[in-house]
Amino acid sequence: MTQATRFTAGLVSVAVGAALASLATRSLRNATGAAPKDKHVAAARGFNHGSTLLALSVLADSAMEHYRGSFANPAMYTPLVVATGSLGASLHGGADRSAASHRVRHAIQIAAAATGTAGTAFHLYNVTKRPGGLSWHNLFYGAPAGAPFALLLAGALGSIAETLRDEPAHDPRLFGMPAGKALALVAAAGLVGTAAEAALLHFRGAWQHPAMVAPVTVAPVGAALLIHAACAPRAHAQRASGFARLWLRITTALGFAGAGFHACGVGRAQGGWRNWSQNLFAGPPLPAPPAFSALAVAGLAALRLRETER
Repeated sequence: MTQATRFTAGLVSVAVGAALASLATRSLRNATGAAPKDKHVAAARGFNHGSTLLALSVLADSAMEHYRGSFANPAMYTPLVVATGSLGASLHGGADRSAASHRVRHAIQIAAAATGTAGTAFHLYNVTKRPGGLSWHNLFYGAPAGAPFALLLAGALGSIAETLRDEPAHDPRLFGMPAGKALALVAAAGLVGTAAEAALLHFRGAWQHPAMVAPVTVAPVGAALLIHAACAPRAHAQRASGFARLWLRITTALGFAGAGFHACGVGRAQGGWRNWSQNLFAGPPLPAPPAFSALAVAGLAALRLRETER
């Protein structure tokens, strides 16, 4: 792949990412002038949309990685089943405009969060039992600790969406604080964790492409702005939220564009996409970057709800 081709592919990835980000955040923009009750439901649906993206990412990523591992452990089928259930529940919730939660959806999302927690512990155990124990080499090449964490987040976002629907529309609260503030902090924590996972894997890749710096800089800044907007005093709330929303839209575009850059990375390997059956598994993971988009969408939903709490 020539330098000009790589540059063109990067521009196309950014353009497509921006278009997908605009589409993903359209419902949140439409909710700007809505009544508090409608914003309450719109925020819940926004978290369902974020959960949908994360569940789809986990489903594709775990299917590829566990297939590469030949499903050596029967438990490796579990995240595929659970992520599929979380995806279906999130899609159903995203289309549901009612203010009442759904027991089946809620149960599925709680199961997804529990599975993600267990999977994270199992992957960490896999890393520590390898020769050398907890080392950079084993963190790089052992079971990725951050992968099941994404399933945990997918279930958490979906479960929070169901809990939020049951809260009073005039004063929803979660974790003992205003719901918008609590949800913004949850989304910010997810962005930081996802950026840490990207930093580890991009460090393993020796930062060979300048764009590899983007997720470990843009996402943490977005998390910081989101936290600031959630905790800002009333006098500065509007300005803080404005900056945070702009940056989160950039983060949403970054996640979608990242999948394009990863596709370019697969194409640069020996044989390119003609040898997809090998390069797709050996190259950068295509489903991983949209996790940033999912959490940014959740952050935008939290900020919309936060406006009703001022």
